[in-house]
Amino acid sequence: MSNSFRHPEILEIARREGKVTVDDLAERFGVTLQTIRRDLTDLAENGRLQRVHGGAVLPSGTTNIGYEDRRALNTDAKGRIARTCAARIPGNASVFLNIGTSTEAVARELLHHQDLMVVTNNMNVANILVANRDCEIVVTGGHLRRSDGGLVGNLAAETIRQFKFDFAVIGCSALDEDGDLLDFDIQEVGVSQTILRQSRTTFLVADHSKFGRKAPARIASLASLDVFFTDAPLSNDLTDACAEWGTEIVVADTQDS
Repeated sequence: MSNSFRHPEILEIARREGKVTVDDLAERFGVTLQTIRRDLTDLAENGRLQRVHGGAVLPSGTTNIGYEDRRALNTDAKGRIARTCAARIPGNASVFLNIGTSTEAVARELLHHQDLMVVTNNMNVANILVANRDCEIVVTGGHLRRSDGGLVGNLAAETIRQFKFDFAVIGCSALDEDGDLLDFDIQEVGVSQTILRQSRTTFLVADHSKFGRKAPARIASLASLDVFFTDAPLSNDLTDACAEWGTEIVVADTQDS
């Protein structure tokens, strides 16, 4: 198969899985590692992918990829992460869920929890949880971001300051190699920072496609979080750093169903 035929398929795999690896692509296409490295280099030079150690990811920039595209990425992993996270949230608790497809997956896993109060700046989360009659839902208000149903800005932050949550579940657009959580929208970052300040226990849900991505705005460090739920091990350096910070890393079991 020539590279002109491989390139579209490589891009489709990257969009579906969030990341491609040299070893996996060489096996899929029955070509050498060197051939795949050339393919990835060509795609990176054309701005279609961003090279990372051992493979490539979707390119980073100052804007995020489309919401529906994000929703389709790594759905199985997000489901496993969500189930693992939701298992740590008891009934009779107050919970904040912020913007993102991973937090929406958590909302679906809370449909059978009892006596919850969920506050959210995510219209999609509110619509999901309507089906749980034992869940009180509070929507923050704020500037509606039509692209993903998120509510951002000062009004959202002011509403959040009226609460002290038992648990906060947040997502991020990227996780830098030094453990910083990153995002693309500065207004959303301000809201996320307020959420963390107003919560007793803080959870991050993010799949492996966020590792090594870049985004321009910093939310916080993993050092400020209690638990990070993900689907793949972190680098040794970041794992050691989390141990020093007291941040628990929970890798969702691939056999979870």
